Amino acid sequence: MLDKIKKQLKGPDSYISVALGLAVVLIIGVAFYNYTAQSRQSSQTPQDETAALNDQGLPVALPATHSVKAGDTLWSISELFYKSGYNWVDIAKTNSIVNPDDIKVNQKLNIPNVKPIIPAGQVSSTSTQRPKTESYTVKAGDNLWKIAVDQYNNGYRWSDIARANNLSNPNLIHAGNVLKLP
Repeated sequence: MLDKIKKQLKGPDSYISVALGLAVVLIIGVAFYNYTAQSRQSSQTPQDETAALNDQGLPVALPATHSVKAGDTLWSISELFYKSGYNWVDIAKTNSIVNPDDIKVNQKLNIPNVKPIIPAGQVSSTSTQRPKTESYTVKAGDNLWKIAVDQYNNGYRWSDIARANNLSNPNLIHAGNVLKLP
């Protein structure tokens, strides 16, 4: 068997296979090294600033100017100065920017002194409204949706009622059942 292996290794095909195998391993190794070096470098660079600060570390007073850095967008600059990306429109208008995607590195932008735009509150499926009563006696034809609408003015609270009463099947309630209302 050893002689058979020696004969196979003496042919030119074996040298080509070994060379190709080494080349593949070398290419994969270099690619892996570059990937890990790049991720290490990006993890060592400081992340985006959380607020626009002057040389003394104090918040910048508006109006101000900002020099665009690589990776900056009007949205991120707006978040930096206003804590809200929605003011990017004000920055674009002040600087007569027609295409908001067309800002250049080292471009100087004037940051206007405007009120930050804060989006309206989130819509939630659960309401903080209290029920009309502490408990509810089920009537014929009732379902949890109808009870939730009647008690909370919000049908989506049916799941809260089911959870509070440990109902394994919320579709199965009977007339006369007394339900706790959370």
